[in-house]
Amino acid sequence: MIDNTRLFEGLLAQGVIRLCDSELLHKTPSPLPPDFDFSKIEGMLLGVAVGDSLGAPSEGMSPAERRKYYGEIRDYVGYRRSGYQPVGVPTDDTQLTFWTLKQLILDEGLVPDNLAKRFCKHHIVGIGDTIRRFLSNYKDKYRPWYDSGSDSLGNGALMRISPIVIPYLKKPHQSMYADAALDAMITHNSFANVAVCVAFVNVLWLLLSMGSSPRSDWWVDTFCSVVEELEGSNQYMEGLGPLSQFVREAVTSALRKNLTVLRACNEWGSGANLFETVPAVLYILAKHAQNGEEAIIRAVNDTEDNDSIAVIVGAAVGALHGLGGIPDRWIKGLTGRTRSEDDGEVFKLILMAKEMFWS
Repeated sequence: MIDNTRLFEGLLAQGVIRLCDSELLHKTPSPLPPDFDFSKIEGMLLGVAVGDSLGAPSEGMSPAERRKYYGEIRDYVGYRRSGYQPVGVPTDDTQLTFWTLKQLILDEGLVPDNLAKRFCKHHIVGIGDTIRRFLSNYKDKYRPWYDSGSDSLGNGALMRISPIVIPYLKKPHQSMYADAALDAMITHNSFANVAVCVAFVNVLWLLLSMGSSPRSDWWVDTFCSVVEELEGSNQYMEGLGPLSQFVREAVTSALRKNLTVLRACNEWGSGANLFETVPAVLYILAKHAQNGEEAIIRAVNDTEDNDSIAVIVGAAVGALHGLGGIPDRWIKGLTGRTRSEDDGEVFKLILMAKEMFWS
């Protein structure tokens, strides 16, 4: 484990990282229970790979267009990138998540500059605008890692953040929250983005200790209470914000009306902007977290940026239920690659992480 507390506090004090200080940032996470099983980490990471692969063929379609073309997606479908075979192949969500995991293993913790270098090494499938700007700033303009991220509301940091909990499994430390913030700011340095990444890492850590699904209101309350403190009263596009207020009101209202996921997401949207992604994720989890398969299926079928939303939902239900929450047929159908020539890499990295941080 690497203690990044001083690095983080220095960047925070200088205003380099867009985040408000909070009591959570100085707390040590509660230890995992004595009967903790690493299968929860396996479920969390494979939930990412599975959600990405299930959603990728129809990413960006409206739910109506998707249903017309594919029907209800419940398994992998063949398309160009899978060689028209019904197998799971990755996009940037899986790549950036597992490249993060690989660098954590190599460094035995988070070294932000090394992670920034890792993101520049290989072709990124379906690269988003914010990551493209990061590559230009860091790789082409030679800006330092802490000055290469954009003030962005895209979901490209949130989708990859789950491995940050892994170095702390045996020895929890407040640096876990610092790592979440530092990881996010490398590419997405906005108040909303850094705050939601810290909040989601906190949620994942709590889920790793749970034996059953929390109440439906737990998701929005736990997540938004952290974001509220970390983002402050910041306003974003066209005066919209704070994000925590918008999300709390939207999800609470939809739960009160008992809307389907499809209808709820139609109210606020379900694209790659955090004001759409975050309420979609929390609502799906509030309605369906007790059934990991159904939660991922709803994310894949009922949202527009369905691969990234399914990735985030998949990480959460995997952390909650472990491998048992991810259908075996989905795991067996994964190619496990992060690049075209490294089939099985996902599974190798999970084993390496277990040996490094748990066994």
